[in-house]
Amino acid sequence: MNKSTLRHPGCIAMTDATDPSRHYALVAKAIMFIRSHARAQPTLEDIAAAVHVSPYHLQRQFAEWAGISPKRFLQYLTKRYAKAQLQESIDNLSVAENAGLSSTSRLHDLMVSCEAMTPGEIKQGGRGLTIVFGFAPSPFGEALVAWTSRGVCHFAFSTAEHAAMSAELARDWPNAVLVRDDARAGVLLREIFPESPTRGRVHLVLRGTNFQIKVWEALIHTEFGRLVSYRQLAHDIGSPGAQRAVGSALAANHIGYLIPCHRVIRESGDTGQYRWGPERKLAMLAWEAGQRENLYSPRA
Repeated sequence: MNKSTLRHPGCIAMTDATDPSRHYALVAKAIMFIRSHARAQPTLEDIAAAVHVSPYHLQRQFAEWAGISPKRFLQYLTKRYAKAQLQESIDNLSVAENAGLSSTSRLHDLMVSCEAMTPGEIKQGGRGLTIVFGFAPSPFGEALVAWTSRGVCHFAFSTAEHAAMSAELARDWPNAVLVRDDARAGVLLREIFPESPTRGRVHLVLRGTNFQIKVWEALIHTEFGRLVSYRQLAHDIGSPGAQRAVGSALAANHIGYLIPCHRVIRESGDTGQYRWGPERKLAMLAWEAGQRENLYSPRA
């Protein structure tokens, strides 16, 4: 990824009508209701009433956002589905190309590469770096993305005011020059979450300990739409007894989604907590599962 890539001439600003965050807001409300009423097995009508839209509107919004029906989407949120996925993924930490994934469906088709900062670079706190950042919509709500000439160094979903999130970025990179550019951030986010099946490429700049980077690199190479447990991840990086350390590495991740810590769940099937909210994590898992299903079961 370079500056010319970020200024892709074919990209235009999103309007409210195409803002994926608008659809996600409805989905998040629905998930919150479903989680609190799971034992009652709410119907489409129940969920629609809870989020104050018609069943028809809810059905249509889900289909547009996730590519699958609400009923199918909700099946992906269950513990039974999660546990089955873990069983299938015991020896399945593989890159997407090896799984035969292609761009024949709405599956997000993104190649992610990365490099680690040196200890000296980390110690300098970004001295000599210019970091461009901005806020823009994504399929999972508004996000803050930041990048250098070498690649993306920060990705966070909005959970606070812009000023507070910008201040946190500045604390992480105290000696860097920060330049806000929401328009270019929007271009980059549309490359990360493409509407078309065109393959995109994003480079990440990782800042962490050797162990953390090892965990993050393993996650980057998980197959799209697959789940992995803390134990499985620890085993695959060659540290079978380091489940707690793996959890700490996930908590230290400052590049959300692109380092897919949302794919790590407990062996019980519980999805656990997520820095950017449990509803968002569930939405991401179900969305990826739906995209994967569309790939392997294309509709006529």
